[in-house]
This record gives sequence, structure tokens and C-alpha cells, in this order.
Amino acid sequence: MAVTKQTFNSVGGFAVDETTIINSTKDVLNVNSLEIKNSNFNDVNKKDYILKGTNSSILSLNSGSTYITLPSSSINFITAHIVAVDAPGTGHYSLKIESNVTCSAAGDVQVLSELITTIKDSIPTGQTWTISSYDIGAVNNFSYSAVRGGTTTAIKWVAHVEVVSVLWT
Repeated sequence: MAVTKQTFNSVGGFAVDETTIINSTKDVLNVNSLEIKNSNFNDVNKKDYILKGTNSSILSLNSGSTYITLPSSSINFITAHIVAVDAPGTGHYSLKIESNVTCSAAGDVQVLSELITTIKDSIPTGQTWTISSYDIGAVNNFSYSAVRGGTTTAIKWVAHVEVVSVLWT
């Protein structure tokens, strides 16, 4: 018996629990992370994340301790655009960190190489703000460690992180 197939359609967009995910103009909104896969290569994917932290902290996906999870038995190309700003808005620090990171079958994360490009450094005199890749010690987890020194002024850190993972198994 013949069946007529129709395309999946939703006037006005798609939502989950009344939160718009795809609007009527086909914009993706309100997603925690985004994964892109090529249907021809099931061993490769790309995910985008936003991490945040305050003062001296490990940047996380939420206000707790949720970090980027890397798949076991993978090599990962991680690019982070990071910006820090102090509470008065007078100090700024912006950089790009490009990393090559492995994750063993047991989940041990190791940074193999990095290229750090400083885009803007207008940290107030007498203060130090630093950020570096951080293997948080938990299996399959990766993030960035932010440290401030020479001030008690609040420093807000935000990172847009792109992870391309390739499985070697």
C-alpha cells in the first residue's frame, strides 16, 4: 500500500518545555551546547560551549562544577576565545587559546600543544590576570583555570569554546 510522506513542519518554530529552540526564521536559540556531525563520519564531531567564571576559578558550564567532557580515546582540537573584564569595566583581557588535547581510553586528559594569542591586554597596573588550560583531574573533563592577583575587584571571565573531537578507535 502506498504511503504519502510529508516533510516535518512546525509553523512558528520548535520548542522544548515552552522554550523556543528553533524560531520561525530558522535561528537556533536557547541551547546549552551545540553539536555538529557529518553523517558520513561517525567518529568526528564538533561542539560549541560557553563557560563562565568569576575571580580566581575554574570556568564552568553552569554555576557549579560542570566542565567540558571529552570522549575517551580521542584527540581534540580546542579553540577558546576568552574575555575578562573587571566590575568597573576599566580593565579588559582578551585572548585566543588553540590547543591539541588527547583523552586516553581511561579518560586521562593531556594537553599536547597550545598556541596563545593575546588580543587585548589592558589589565590595570599592579594587577595580574591569567588563564590557562586545565585538566581538572576528573576523568574526561577539561576546562580553563583563571587567576587574578593584586586586587579584590570582581573579575568576570567568559569563554566561547569550540571542540572538534576525533576518535582513534
